[in-house]
Amino acid sequence: ELRYERALPRATMGFAAMGKGGKDKGKGGGKDKGKGKVKGKGKDKGKGGKGKGGKGKGKGGKGKGGSKVVIEPHRFEGVFVSKGKDDSLVTKNMAPGESVYGEKRLVAESEDKEEKIEYRVWNPFRSKLGAGIVGGVGVMPIKPGSKVLYLGGASGTTVSHVSDMIGPEGVVYAVEFSHRSGRDLTNMAKRRTNVVPIVEDARQPQRYRMLIGMVDVIFSDVAQPDQARIVTHNASFFLKNDGYILISIKASCVDSTASPEAVFAAEVDKLRKDGCKPKEQLTLEPYHRDHALVVAIYRASKKKKKAEE
Repeated sequence: ELRYERALPRATMGFAAMGKGGKDKGKGGGKDKGKGKVKGKGKDKGKGGKGKGGKGKGKGGKGKGGSKVVIEPHRFEGVFVSKGKDDSLVTKNMAPGESVYGEKRLVAESEDKEEKIEYRVWNPFRSKLGAGIVGGVGVMPIKPGSKVLYLGGASGTTVSHVSDMIGPEGVVYAVEFSHRSGRDLTNMAKRRTNVVPIVEDARQPQRYRMLIGMVDVIFSDVAQPDQARIVTHNASFFLKNDGYILISIKASCVDSTASPEAVFAAEVDKLRKDGCKPKEQLTLEPYHRDHALVVAIYRASKKKKKAEE
């Protein structure tokens, strides 16, 4: 017992220096048995991690030369897939030469080999919409030329990708209540002409009604218990009939005591009562725990309903 306790600080010091290995030690070293073994393992993993990072950078360097990066269009307009050692979701960068949140950028030659086009990697772990696309959502109303109202824009990580998707013809109105995040959002919007940052409370759409015209899609990622009401309230102001609503629902935030499935069902029911027609519901696992993406049509017209039936 004593010997084990004395050895512990030295081990932890080693891991503090290792960085990545530290995490692995936390996972692997659950049992007291074989502490020495785990320490060694952690070290190796830490080194491996560093090596990996180096490789990644090298690949980026090659990408700039235009080799080994094959970019294919995704089935949704405005989204692309980069094929390589590991496939990733990418969008065409509206502001070339700049990363918004430290994401990787890839450069590929256009078909006529004249100009180079820059793409940004879209990390589904950092974005609910990205997770929805990777997870295989059936429809994606956000496409080139769309007008989007984005509730809960935060620092603008997903908003920047929406801005890439809709291109210069579209416009995304990003509403964010927090001034701290709103500052990052505004800085990101300085380089992107199609982003309109609005630092205001999404519960009171009448406060920013003079800034927004009618939109085609509302995407909402406000982690609030009354999210369904907030979205439909905004929809009544700004969303055209037959427009789409995309909501990312965080179960623990609506009701942490009920099961996630029950929460999702209740939220979908609320949407139904407020004139939305839910089209699909998709879990965002394994990227976001206990989250679901719900797609609905707002005030669907009779013609549309018949066509779908």
